[in-house]
Amino acid sequence: MGKNKLKKFSEILSLSNVFENFNPEDSYLTNGENERVEIKGKWKSDFFKNENPIVLELACGRGEYSIGLAEMYPDKNFIGLDIKGARIWKGAKQAIDKGLGNVAFLRTRIELITDYFAQDEIDEIWIIFPDPFLKRSKSNRRLTSAAFLKKYRQILKPDGLVHLKTDSPPLYEFTLETIGEDDKCVINYQNDDIYASELAYKELIIKTYYEKSHLEDGRLIKYIQYTI
Repeated sequence: MGKNKLKKFSEILSLSNVFENFNPEDSYLTNGENERVEIKGKWKSDFFKNENPIVLELACGRGEYSIGLAEMYPDKNFIGLDIKGARIWKGAKQAIDKGLGNVAFLRTRIELITDYFAQDEIDEIWIIFPDPFLKRSKSNRRLTSAAFLKKYRQILKPDGLVHLKTDSPPLYEFTLETIGEDDKCVINYQNDDIYASELAYKELIIKTYYEKSHLEDGRLIKYIQYTI
């Protein structure tokens, strides 16, 4: 492991807007002061100190979308979740440098989200360029699979929104199929080439590092917004 990555791992432990789980066999979280915290159901009261809606970004990477949305909507709270500490470090540092008190980051596995969020605690979920897990044997690991929908329903408010932005045609089609097989899901909007015309939603203008590289390669960016 390089010195730069080790430095990031060391620094992330002290960042005030980062919560981490180190032991998958014990779901406790620690905060920037290395204290155990019980924050499930208390994100608004204990961290954000307000009653604004909470938006969760899954597999947030460097946190570009969480940061961009937080700047766009100061009256909402945003939590970026990823397992990669070096990536989260970048987003967390940027949020602090920008003085964004409406952004937090959670370092853990996405499979554990029901351990850290209570029923109806989340208003929206954004999934931005996730790993499409193209092998059929790994389809349950896709973040829009039926298995994950069950988890999302345990933390989302009724009619809570899920957003998928991807460059992967197989993941896009898989998601549409999964939605179609679920009686509770309703598609609000879908587009397999969002930049072919005027953007339907201003949030889509935010571009991550990966999206910029995908666009340079000529890939088409796709988007689905649905309620679950």
